[in-house]
Amino acid sequence: MTYTLEKVQAWELDTCMGIIDAGKAFQREQGFTQWTDDYPNRDTLRGDIRDGTGYVLKADGRVAGYMCIDFGGEPAYDKIDGQWASDEPYAVVHRLAFDAAYRGKGLADTTFRLIEELCLAKDIHCIRVDTDFPNKRMQHVLTKNGFVNRGVIIFQGSGKLAYDKSL
Repeated sequence: MTYTLEKVQAWELDTCMGIIDAGKAFQREQGFTQWTDDYPNRDTLRGDIRDGTGYVLKADGRVAGYMCIDFGGEPAYDKIDGQWASDEPYAVVHRLAFDAAYRGKGLADTTFRLIEELCLAKDIHCIRVDTDFPNKRMQHVLTKNGFVNRGVIIFQGSGKLAYDKSL
């Protein structure tokens, strides 16, 4: 299978929203709610597309995952109860979700490898991510992919575990 990381096209919005909605349901199945009914929503994804930060992972040309990759930084990361590995420019990954048909197939590892390649092509050598305390699956994925827990940040009104990785 061939995997590519591409900017979302406006006509792919419905597919991406479906992936996000399935991700919300998957979180609830695991016993927690990181994403609410109100966030992320269609306007969030429209904003990602408008800002050029919305990306899809494609498997043989089919949309298999959605994420926001923002090279403009994340203001919430300016204050951390802990310490980032460095102060250099970074990419932040938000709203990472996969189509249910692709879950459990190692796509997170593939996705982070492609994100790293994108970052290095843009001369960015650091990636930051946050996740909720109960999101053990994402914490495992991050650790498995070389991310280090650096402390806690406040994002959208609640504490989140903050991770980074130097490339």
